[in-house]
Amino acid sequence: MKDNRRMLFHIHHCRGIGIKGIKRLIESYRHLHSIFNLSPTKLQQITTASSMNIELFYKDLHSFPSHRYMKLYEENDIEWITLFDDDYPELLKNVYDPPFLLFLKGDRRLLQGSTKLAVIGSRNATLYTEKILHNMIPQLTEREVVIVSGLAKGADTIAHKEAIRSGGETIGVLGGGFQHIYPRQNVDLAGYMMNHHLLISEYPPYTKPEKWHFPFRNRIISGLSDAVLVTEARKKSGTFITADYALNEGREVLCIPGSIYDPLAEGTNTLIQEGAKMVLSIEDIFSELHV
Repeated sequence: MKDNRRMLFHIHHCRGIGIKGIKRLIESYRHLHSIFNLSPTKLQQITTASSMNIELFYKDLHSFPSHRYMKLYEENDIEWITLFDDDYPELLKNVYDPPFLLFLKGDRRLLQGSTKLAVIGSRNATLYTEKILHNMIPQLTEREVVIVSGLAKGADTIAHKEAIRSGGETIGVLGGGFQHIYPRQNVDLAGYMMNHHLLISEYPPYTKPEKWHFPFRNRIISGLSDAVLVTEARKKSGTFITADYALNEGREVLCIPGSIYDPLAEGTNTLIQEGAKMVLSIEDIFSELHV
């Protein structure tokens, strides 16, 4: 198991095959170390990656200095946890395509135990979101609910800051590595959370965020949480994608209703129409979280 854990760290840093390729290797080989003996042709057969990507993966597989990186991360207080570890969050383990490895910076104890509520909403959140979260989050943190969000502009930023302001705890899930905080305006907030709360990412610290990372990381936000609260959202937005992940993962989706004339309420009102729970007071959230 220890060997598999280290191998997963090693493979995770190799370019070319992505999460689906890693998944196919894990499903094919109980002892991951044996993949060192595979030819590029055999690796391509298993992972279904392109010839160019397999060349890249094969090169990294036999040259990436993972011991050096383990030491470097340790020196920078970056921890990592794999799907093979006993303290890997149980809820997250059961999502579709769970991350095989997560990098952690901050208080890793926040992953365990406490009830977690994901708070998501528009990057262009209005005073409506601000007022609701300013009112509700202190009542949630008072009951030791950990607030999970994505450190994006708008609703995410408000959620993290309200959790901190009210003396609660919060987890931020990044769409890139710790060395490339996005958006830049949240660098100070991220730094504070690394020291006093928790930031997590499935991407190595040196990885720059790509546009496609953000919708994909949303499965972690909802997967870590017992329920998801949506404040404001347009239809077909990233927030809507997260709510879809949550529904597919069997999480309760809670929505703040809004005016039928407001484009930012179109997503939340549609979700309510499709069966999400309408939130009219903090009691509606308490009853879903059983806190």
